[in-house]
Amino acid sequence: MALLTAEMKDFIANNLGWVATIDKDGQLDLGPKMSLFVLDDGHIAYHERTAGKTYENLKAGSPLVIAFANLAEKKGYRFRGTVTLHSDDAIYEAQVKVAEEKGTKKPAVIPVLEVTEIQDLTSGATAGTTIAKD
Repeated sequence: MALLTAEMKDFIANNLGWVATIDKDGQLDLGPKMSLFVLDDGHIAYHERTAGKTYENLKAGSPLVIAFANLAEKKGYRFRGTVTLHSDDAIYEAQVKVAEEKGTKKPAVIPVLEVTEIQDLTSGATAGTTIAKD
């Protein structure tokens, strides 16, 4: 597992992230997820509330890629790894409580990405390079 640094965790907490999946026909799906958060040093998760195309793709075994960027800083990160869907366990129940406290819709599932690769999306010569890999 690739580990998130304190700087990456702060960046995730303060910037909008986007998730990408692919369907069985090879069609890409990309969308913002305002509920993305760091679960621990090696995992990023979010509240899947719409249970739409992204969720269907994940249920069908799609890989998950998560990217965060900040236009003003011209900085970003891309995270790759394996995803596990949590819908009936302690992780799910804890996040249902979070949703209730925030007054947001109850999540259908909590996708959790075990980060195995981190790539630099900073503008310039390092763009796309791997920072850490399991």
